[in-house]
Amino acid sequence: MEDRFTDPQLHSEERETEQSLRPQRLDDFIGQGELRQKLKVYIQAASQRQEPIDHTLFYGPPGLGKTTLAFIMAREMGVNIKISSGPVLTKPGDLAAILTNLEAHDILFVDEIHRLSRSVEEILYSAMEDFELDIIIGKGPGARNIRIPLQPFTLVGATTRAGLLTSPLRDRFGVMERLEFYGIEEITTIIKRSAEILNVRIQEGPAREIARRSRFTPRVANRLLKRVRDFAEVRNNGVIDGELLEDSFRMLHIDGHGLEKMDREILTALIDRFEGGPVGLDTLAVMVGEEKDTIEDLYEPFLLRSGFVQRTPRGRCATPLAYEVLGREMKKGLFSGYDET
Repeated sequence: MEDRFTDPQLHSEERETEQSLRPQRLDDFIGQGELRQKLKVYIQAASQRQEPIDHTLFYGPPGLGKTTLAFIMAREMGVNIKISSGPVLTKPGDLAAILTNLEAHDILFVDEIHRLSRSVEEILYSAMEDFELDIIIGKGPGARNIRIPLQPFTLVGATTRAGLLTSPLRDRFGVMERLEFYGIEEITTIIKRSAEILNVRIQEGPAREIARRSRFTPRVANRLLKRVRDFAEVRNNGVIDGELLEDSFRMLHIDGHGLEKMDREILTALIDRFEGGPVGLDTLAVMVGEEKDTIEDLYEPFLLRSGFVQRTPRGRCATPLAYEVLGREMKKGLFSGYDET
């Protein structure tokens, strides 16, 4: 898959800058208003009882702030946070080493928790419920089970696919919260805050225009801001104005609707090769030369939310808006507006 400026996944080279842009307190966190209010209550109540917060699961599309909220929870509670991810924890011993080194009320953050192996996940059950680690030593008739007490801790899991979590693991989370896409006003505020941190001058109009093309995702907005900042520093004395913004987006191949190259290829395939659909995801993936999981996870959420594509019982359909944006004429009566599934 080619590198995408609008990819909501965190790129490895962005981690240092990403950390500097993250808010440190709930009061500084922009968006997710209802979730922030609930977290404030949970944190205050746990602090008053001098207990760890209940195990918490954040789920939703990438780039919306799941990791940031885990860091904020640790800071607000005044505890340490240890970070890992599902694909990294391949053996029970990996997880056991982390759990036995946690101090009282510490937070263990596991990203992509739906990708934990079954053997590692089973160790978590007693750790989450009883703060004890069940370990089997030896094999066969001589095997014996030992229980190692753990300090009370909070597991914070993050996943983009909550449906892939097993029921035993999902049921052990006391708090389950979905993060929603952001509004244009919220993204604009985030961009202006990030611009101040990055020491770049940006006008209100360009900030809003970046927000419009950010796929309703803070991580994408910050990435676009950093790329446009490069153009501003080289060509416009560090000032992001409307003219520079349009030149920058033209070179980044992101149009006024926030569509990039692959988005347009998907819509073009739907309209030119399949008369608007419906088309099955497998067929569509073959036609555009992309993995079907990539289309479903990275491209489709934006196309659906923006009204370019509709999912139907028989497949994906291009909407009248997609025809309009691509400059195609839609055959009369072609789009019937099936219910989304």
